[in-house]
Parts: sequence; C-alpha cells; structure tokens
Amino acid sequence: MKLSLSILNADLSCLRSVIEGLSDLVDYVHFDVMDGHFVPNLTFGPVLPNSLRDKLALPFDIHLMVDRPALYAPRFSVRPEDVVIFHIEAADPPDEALAAIRGLGCRVGVSLRPRTPLSVLEPLLDELDWVLVMSVEPGFGGQAFLPESLERIRALRRMVGTRPITIAVDGGIGPENVGAVVEAGADVVVVGAAIFRAPKPREAALNLWKAAGRPRN
Repeated sequence: MKLSLSILNADLSCLRSVIEGLSDLVDYVHFDVMDGHFVPNLTFGPVLPNSLRDKLALPFDIHLMVDRPALYAPRFSVRPEDVVIFHIEAADPPDEALAAIRGLGCRVGVSLRPRTPLSVLEPLLDELDWVLVMSVEPGFGGQAFLPESLERIRALRRMVGTRPITIAVDGGIGPENVGAVVEAGADVVVVGAAIFRAPKPREAALNLWKAAGRPRN
C-alpha cells in the first residue's frame, strides 16, 4: 500500500509545513483541482501545486476535476514521478487529454465517477499509468465510502491484468475500511478527511497504516 495525502481538508495557510510534518508517513501529495463546472465546487488551479513543486520532495498526484483537462493540464509544473489525472467524463476527448498530459513528461492517469461503467476504460488501458477509482461522488471531501466500490476495485484489478497500472482509490477511506480497500486491489489509497479532521493528524495517519496491517514507523 502507498498513501496519498489529500490536502483538500488541510489548513492551506500553512500547507507546506503541514505536508512536511507528515512526509515520512505518506508517499504522494494529492491535489483536488475543481473548476466549479465539472463538479459543483471550486478549489484552486495550478498556482497552489506549482508554488510547492520545488519545495517538496514527495511526488504529486494532481486530480483534474475540470471540463477541459487538455487545456489546463499544460499549466501545471510537474516532475517525471508526478501523475496528472483527468476524468473520462470531461468535455475534452480522452485522446487529447492523454496527449496533453504525456507532453508534460509525467505519468498520466484517468478517473471516473462511481456510476460510470469500467468498460469505458478498455480502449485506454495500454496508454495509462494510473486509474483513480472514486469511492464517493467527486466534488467534496469528507463523504462516506460507497461500499459497492470494493467490487468495482476487484473488477478493475481483473481488467488491468498484468499491465503496469497503479490502481488508486479516493473517497471516504479511513481505518474502518482501508484494509478492505487494499485487499480488494488498491495500490494507493487517497486520504484526507480521516487525517486532517482528526484531533491529532499524525496519530491518525499512523493508525491508518496499522489498520491496513502495514505498520509504518
């Protein structure tokens, strides 16, 4: 298991220090970029992750919940180990979004809403590095995990087969379900609310690793 720290519920006024304080317990930093159109919420654009890119060693996974990923992806500063994820339901054709992200020299991922059939991914699988399974409706942090997501993860794992694709899962993950999510086939779990809404975020992150059966010191 790898842990991606979603900063949606973090204190943005001291974000760098917050991330650095947890950097030994996480493997990625997850940025939810929302445009207020693709989802009914507005967060931030390229300025925030770009301002942190040269200051943090951790790789970024940048989740574009925007209508025009092919237009906006080139505005992000990324490294080869970073991943930029677009939604299959976005307005831009998937091949255009893929090409725009590949042109940045980083890894490319795709995400899909909980009710979008996994079958839409089949034509893209040989072009992808990541698939991000949404286990809540995209747009807001702190939602409850959709239990049917476990079978969806298993089905995606079968679909991926031997391809070198990372399966990440995002939404409602906490100590009560992280073990089941990993057992179903997730390589990366994206967690924000379960850490940042806890009284002691560092302790919450440690408890998450323990609950997954993978204690991390």
